[in-house]
Amino acid sequence: MAIDLSYYRKEFPAVEVAVNGYKAAYFDSAGGTQFPKQVIDAMVGYCEQGNANIHGFYLTTIQTDEMLLKAREAMAVLLGAKSRDEIAFGANMTTLNFSLSRALARDMKPGDEIIITDLDHEANRSPWMELEEQGIVVKSVPVRTEDCTLDYDWLRREINPRVRVVAVGYASNAVGTVNDLETVIKLAKSVGATTVVDAVHYAAHGPIDVQSLGCDFLLCSAYKFFGPHIGVLYGKTEAFECLKTYKVRPQSPNPPNKIETGTLNHEGIAGSIEAVNFIAGLGDVVLGDDGQEHNLRDRVVAGYRALEEYERPLFRRLVDGLRGIDGVTLYGLPWNGSRTPTVAFTVDGVHASDVARHLGDVGVFVMCGDFYATKLIEVLDLVERGGVIRAGLAPYNTVEEVDRLLAAVEEIASR
Repeated sequence: MAIDLSYYRKEFPAVEVAVNGYKAAYFDSAGGTQFPKQVIDAMVGYCEQGNANIHGFYLTTIQTDEMLLKAREAMAVLLGAKSRDEIAFGANMTTLNFSLSRALARDMKPGDEIIITDLDHEANRSPWMELEEQGIVVKSVPVRTEDCTLDYDWLRREINPRVRVVAVGYASNAVGTVNDLETVIKLAKSVGATTVVDAVHYAAHGPIDVQSLGCDFLLCSAYKFFGPHIGVLYGKTEAFECLKTYKVRPQSPNPPNKIETGTLNHEGIAGSIEAVNFIAGLGDVVLGDDGQEHNLRDRVVAGYRALEEYERPLFRRLVDGLRGIDGVTLYGLPWNGSRTPTVAFTVDGVHASDVARHLGDVGVFVMCGDFYATKLIEVLDLVERGGVIRAGLAPYNTVEEVDRLLAAVEEIASR
């Protein structure tokens, strides 16, 4: 491997878990990564020494205010935002997106259109589909089933001045496809539509630069990139300021607070700072001691490069190995296509849940089903088979673990 991140495996206490005498091999990262120790320590430290509500006049409340500002700054760096005031926190991406969709709908009327996609997680479909009860027309970009990519020609035909919102995923959480956001956002802008990007899956694998993307809003979840279970919303200043959010009277009408309902998960937000620092630490492996001083953004971008260079050879080994097993079908682009290191597959004649259960019994942790990418699994006609088995990679995975997964799948397929 071009980059060796094996040193960082010891930073994840969960790798010591065992089941039936087998060490746990976590291929469930697409559903949420494990915590590095520094994230755990930050959350515990806040609970032990910093717990307080905000805007008071004593030590711990002042420290909490400072921590929240620091967390907004860290997330602004991670996402390439120009200001910490463009970063809001919430319970999770889904909750934030429901709040966002309801707020945007206050400026919409019956007959206005919203475009979503068949590839997306329901967290970026259902909040918009619910608006149909207001007479808003929701259309969905079809998926090309042969490679699980979006039909961009359909989007070019359907984009029109009635479209008010285009909501699209950065990458598919089910099959790993990375979408052509440049094309989607350009088309949306051509008719003045607001763009909403679901980056939950992509944020664990590649650098995000919201200013370069030009999107109006982007959402992600810290637990997908080594952090705790909190949601994050980026809103471009101009779009965020115009947003008519639902809020309680004392709440600030200004971004980012205007969309943050109730008391936030302070201990989780404290942990999210260290999730960003962990990724930056991976970047130090790439940057090395070159005699230059690198800022946090440089280190974060380098950290994603380290993840890519470590995970991609493992992914090729995984995909090539699965493709060589009789009875196994893979879905999506080739291993070196525009995709994340997340593979979806089925085993002929075996329900997806039975595959996942057997793998779990030998310490190989994968998820099965539709992962809330419900429409995609319906389009692929895999509902009756239990959906797909999904295996994703993270920096704590190893060659030995990949080989264990392959051997276990081959044993299931040969029965």
